[in-house]
Amino acid sequence: MDIGVDVQLDLFAEIERLKKEKNAIILAHYYQEPDIQDVADYIGDSLGLSQQAAKTDADIIVFAGVHFMAETAKILSPQKKVLLPDLKAGCSLADSAPPELFKKFRDQYPDHIVISYINCSAGIKALSDIICTSSNAEKIIESVPKDQPIIFAPDRNLGSYLIKKTGRDMVLWNGACMVHEIFSLEKITKLKMRHPNAKIIAHPECEAPVLAIADFIGSTTGLLKFTQRDDAQEYIVVTETGILHQMQKENPAKTFIPAPPNNACACNDCPHMKLNTLEKLYLCMEYEQPEITMEENLRLAAKKPIDRMLEISAQAGL
Repeated sequence: MDIGVDVQLDLFAEIERLKKEKNAIILAHYYQEPDIQDVADYIGDSLGLSQQAAKTDADIIVFAGVHFMAETAKILSPQKKVLLPDLKAGCSLADSAPPELFKKFRDQYPDHIVISYINCSAGIKALSDIICTSSNAEKIIESVPKDQPIIFAPDRNLGSYLIKKTGRDMVLWNGACMVHEIFSLEKITKLKMRHPNAKIIAHPECEAPVLAIADFIGSTTGLLKFTQRDDAQEYIVVTETGILHQMQKENPAKTFIPAPPNNACACNDCPHMKLNTLEKLYLCMEYEQPEITMEENLRLAAKKPIDRMLEISAQAGL
């Protein structure tokens, strides 16, 4: 939306006003910029955000995240208006699995059930049997009978990690997240030499050599909780830098060092997540655009595997 915002405007106050006037709720992913996290009603990872989207009684859900997350909110809350501050906020991992190609791949394994990581499009969800997130993936896989073959999509790094964790042999779709694939093992090792007391904590979307040197591997929420209960004072954080804002807020006395990627700019921000800004958030609430819409057939097909995930998660106490 190419509309200028008056620089004198107190965006924090305006957003609070619009929330009340429109009965809107702001859901923000941990990878959003700090200002957006600070105005959000709920901050979380994919699982927490889906659960929140499913149970809110707001009329409008403003999703400060990426496209597949806003789609998930629409799938779970069709009667609500779902807004995304920037429609171009896509996801390299979701884009790595085009539904028409994935359907051909799936058809080669007719006896397999499909477990898909939530970071995928509605089209992929509709072709799946169960959805999972990085926080519940292990429990979801363990809920499937041992003799039932599984296809895991779209993240091959998370899939490989889960094969090691669960001992299940799964067929993997060859997709990946650009942010989690750019971490440099060599640079992290050198950083560890400079900070010998720092613990390395990593997201399971990272490549296997990086996960092999981690002291703790977990979902975004898992990493945050670990830093709260663990007694180390320094952490090398191997995931998108947005989470450092919450880590620092929860643990003001501890030091958090973003892991260096193997690119020249030394930045490990998700360019899609960072397309959302406070100005765009304000504009999208003011004009109620861009809105996420979806065909009902696709929505119902995509909802089944998400419902299955929410059921299994509830049974497992997640």
